[in-house]
Amino acid sequence: MILTHSVKVCLATEPCDLRKSFDSLSVIVREQLREDPLSRKVFVFINKAGNRIKLLYWDGTGLWVMAKRLVAH
Repeated sequence: MILTHSVKVCLATEPCDLRKSFDSLSVIVREQLREDPLSRKVFVFINKAGNRIKLLYWDGTGLWVMAKRLVAH
């Protein structure tokens, strides 16, 4: 996966159930964000606690789902 400086990032402003994966996140992108999940934008979702994020990205050949657990120091 290669992201360039020109990639646009869309942040979902409402918390999301991060048990969702490819298909369910794509539905949120289409219905709530009113965007195309295949648009080569990075879509960022955060959980209610604010300690996990998930990214959805179409690279032209398939969807990527990336997750990260955030920790406070």
